[in-house]
Amino acid sequence: MIILGIGGLLGDAAAAILKDGDLAAAVEESKLVRRRTHWGGLDDMPEHAISACLALAGAKPEQVDAVAVVRPIPESDFHLKLRARFPNSRIIVVEHHLAHAASAWYPSPFEQATVLTLDRGSDFRCGSRWQARGAQLTLEREQYSPDSIGDLYGRVCELLGMEANVDEHKVQWLSVAGDGRYKDLFLQILNVSEAGPRLDRGFLSTERVTHGGFGARFFASLGLADGAPIPEAQRAHIAAGLQQAVEEAVIRMAGAGENLCLAGGLGLNALVVSALENRSGYKNVFVQPVAGNAGTAVGAVLEAWHGVYRRERRVAMSTLSLGPGFTAADIKQVLENCKLRFHYLVTTDEVVESAVAQLNDNKIVAWMQGRMEFGSRALGNRSILASPLNPYSTENLNIFIKHRESYRKFAASVPAELSAEYFEVGPNARYLATVGRVKPAHRETFAAATLAGDLVRVHTVDREENPLYWKLLHAAGKATGLPVLYNTSFNLFGEPLVCTPRDAVRSFYSSGIESMFVGNFFLQK
Repeated sequence: MIILGIGGLLGDAAAAILKDGDLAAAVEESKLVRRRTHWGGLDDMPEHAISACLALAGAKPEQVDAVAVVRPIPESDFHLKLRARFPNSRIIVVEHHLAHAASAWYPSPFEQATVLTLDRGSDFRCGSRWQARGAQLTLEREQYSPDSIGDLYGRVCELLGMEANVDEHKVQWLSVAGDGRYKDLFLQILNVSEAGPRLDRGFLSTERVTHGGFGARFFASLGLADGAPIPEAQRAHIAAGLQQAVEEAVIRMAGAGENLCLAGGLGLNALVVSALENRSGYKNVFVQPVAGNAGTAVGAVLEAWHGVYRRERRVAMSTLSLGPGFTAADIKQVLENCKLRFHYLVTTDEVVESAVAQLNDNKIVAWMQGRMEFGSRALGNRSILASPLNPYSTENLNIFIKHRESYRKFAASVPAELSAEYFEVGPNARYLATVGRVKPAHRETFAAATLAGDLVRVHTVDREENPLYWKLLHAAGKATGLPVLYNTSFNLFGEPLVCTPRDAVRSFYSSGIESMFVGNFFLQK
């Protein structure tokens, strides 16, 4: 059986495909068309993502048994397009928050759990809570717009001069540098009970289209004139107040129990995930690593498999390496067409040894291997790497290569079996979905990556999931005594993660990266 899933049609469009009960592919449209797609139309089909998933699954349109699409509208021109392209398919419409819930529940390791979904809003809903057991998801309650935590987060993005639905992650990391002086203000605005928030709209203005729509009462609470610019000195404290209030709100909404699953845009907030792991009433927490709208494509195929076709066997999501990969011939053709000089390294050991030599020489290394990751986080297949022993790693990575703010730190990748020696972190670090703490003995070593005090973004690398990257980390450890590399996404500022060898070449030669490994091909400037 082949099931195609289509999600994120109003932002971050993506496709996924399930073949005989295995997740064969998942990819976002933005990575293929090389521009961010944070908006769209209900009748726009992610053609490139669909084609890529079909190719990766080795399937033709006429072989697709079902198309599961995440949409609020049951019939439209979009459905006519689907029926024309997939003539033998059953069309299954999956509600947005059900797709979020399915994406979190079915890949989780639990036999039963509470499932919480939270986002800015779709189809007038901005959250839901479910009870899950086996192949059954039972809705407990829903949260409706405009009482949306995600909407409030987006408003603060705008207030701080950022772009809503794009820059929420910036507010998250900025918050670490602030204190809790505005936490009570945001708790008052959220007005949270266990049933969810009821936003106090007295802090908003129905007439203002700037400053996040906040009104005079809000600005007065900040000690500012109505509509005044936010002073630089207050920005981090405002972000911190929001973040701390949101964490408390989500913990209250989650309640208590044995197991919790999380999805929706708020699930991309690693500080919220960490708060649930460490301060909630749950023993175990699992977050869908692609928790935003793109992840609903995966949720759609899982809901079709379990909820519609009533298949009992759980679909494993053992890797996020679900996008396109490229052969040596593919890579060589691109490099030769671009008339580039390169070295071809015959064995994997040569690739690893050469990469370690570059890193030990304090070079910044682009690392493109295997299939592209699904989601916004680089997990060792489309990464930019640096040694923590490089004293200029922060300056080089953030300022000269990524061109981003100093408060946005890169991750520390470490073999999973060695992570406890350096960090305190939970299982969601496997997909960079949470934050950890640096152990006291190593705080000086990782000072460039710490967010505040001892917080750090940790990426634990499993040998079975990514054997080449795991091998590289161990080789770095053998050479230096430290099996940890700094890892950030391989992309230019404002662009999605690189996908193809041509994307990699363009990003390499348009940035300050010094060395690049694409498969077995080694390039230097």
